[in-house]
Amino acid sequence: MASGGLQMLGFILAFIGWIAVVVSTAMPQWKISSYAGDNIVTAQAIYEGLWMSCVMQSTGQMQCKVYDSLLKLPGSLQATRALMVASILLGLIASFIAMIGMKCMKCMEDDEVKKMRMALLGGIIFLVSGFAALVATSWYGHQVAQDFFNPYTPVNTRFEFGQALFIGWAAASLVILGGAFLCCSCPRRETSYPPTRPYPKSAPSAGKDYV
Repeated sequence: MASGGLQMLGFILAFIGWIAVVVSTAMPQWKISSYAGDNIVTAQAIYEGLWMSCVMQSTGQMQCKVYDSLLKLPGSLQATRALMVASILLGLIASFIAMIGMKCMKCMEDDEVKKMRMALLGGIIFLVSGFAALVATSWYGHQVAQDFFNPYTPVNTRFEFGQALFIGWAAASLVILGGAFLCCSCPRRETSYPPTRPYPKSAPSAGKDYV
């Protein structure tokens, strides 16, 4: 059926997006040092992520250091961390719920209404997860752009968007799209009317026929 194919497509897109959210959260390349100035030394590249900062030498060697103190981190970074972790947890919950509601699964196949509701609930949770990741990545990107165009920011300390930020935007879009497909794949309940019963045929008259 068409709804079953749309449901499967939505789950695959949302699950792939959720995996990309996990990868983006773990990557250190959320912002990379900018080479916009004329006197910038390009012998090393500095990356900063949600959990660590890394320095890559021109030889290809990378050294990373995990942030020492949580309280010293900027509030925007802590909020981005919380939103991305919440997005991952919500996506994990949505995956289990949506799998139960899939038409190809044997779980709850005796109750189609509850199975449909589980798929719808999984799609809604996927939507919330995707929007959480989208808000986190957009907020972080806004902070990077704001610091870059700030005239008081030294040229040698400016950063640009990193690869993890682009992966996060794409991942959030996939999760939202997959969740929307899951919500749209549930057929609407049609109003069912009781079957019409045929009226009983009238018995032939037992009287005499008059001419």
